[in-house]
Amino acid sequence: MMEWLPASIQHNLDTILPLFIDRGLSFVGAVVILILGYWLSGKARHWVSFLLGRAPNGDAMLQGFFGSIASYVVMIFTILAVLAQFGVQTTSFIALLGAAGLAVGLALQGTLSNVAAGVMLLFFRPFRAGNYVEVGGIAGTVKQLTLFTTELTTVDNVQIIIPNSNVWGQAVKNYSFHPTRRVDLVFGISYDDNIAKTMEVMRQVIGADKRVLATPEPLIAVNALNESSVDMLLRVWTSNDDYWPVKFDLTRAMKERFDAEGITIPFPTQTVHNFGDPQFAGIVTEPQKN
Repeated sequence: MMEWLPASIQHNLDTILPLFIDRGLSFVGAVVILILGYWLSGKARHWVSFLLGRAPNGDAMLQGFFGSIASYVVMIFTILAVLAQFGVQTTSFIALLGAAGLAVGLALQGTLSNVAAGVMLLFFRPFRAGNYVEVGGIAGTVKQLTLFTTELTTVDNVQIIIPNSNVWGQAVKNYSFHPTRRVDLVFGISYDDNIAKTMEVMRQVIGADKRVLATPEPLIAVNALNESSVDMLLRVWTSNDDYWPVKFDLTRAMKERFDAEGITIPFPTQTVHNFGDPQFAGIVTEPQKN
């Protein structure tokens, strides 16, 4: 091979070239393995999500959580295969990784706590994908639960990412858990209005709305005697999906019916009385009708 070269150079080429070719092939093989592993990790996420979606009790939260686990597992094996391609003893590497796991765990306590919290959330299932929840003052619809984070979407379509440890460590209000919810409304009427008539009008308004449930029975009561109004309390039950439409529609229907029946909704005003001398002028608050 290349007899025209000096013997020393030819000897070096005969020694280095096979090594270079071997390392080059190892590098190409590692790149191929890495690309294939990355592709398989995405496929693993998709396959696991698909299979869980076909399960009777499977939901989107389970699909996202176990799909992310499958993806990470494939990537770990891919990295080990790449290291083996370069001649690294994976068995010793795994042992070294285990020995270093404690130190890494101490350095990544926050990250590992998110993983542990994610497992607890998945096990106890305080919410599911699609539920409307409130966590630490943040409210939104649950989109997915991953190994590290919980994703919410607010009513104005803003994405919120919360670490799992923050979700697990705080009280969770799940507004979608029960099939029914109670709508509480307060209407102020004038002291001159007839309370019995007002209560009857309120019964007629809620009776005309088919979304209001008969059981539990609606409640109409005098809630408070304020400075300028008598507050009437209305509590009705409806399906969870109809909560906001019923709340908005009853508020409007009650105002329109009060106007038709001559029932007034007072508001506070300030009346200035001047007793002839400006120094005796005073401000007296009196209830007025609208």
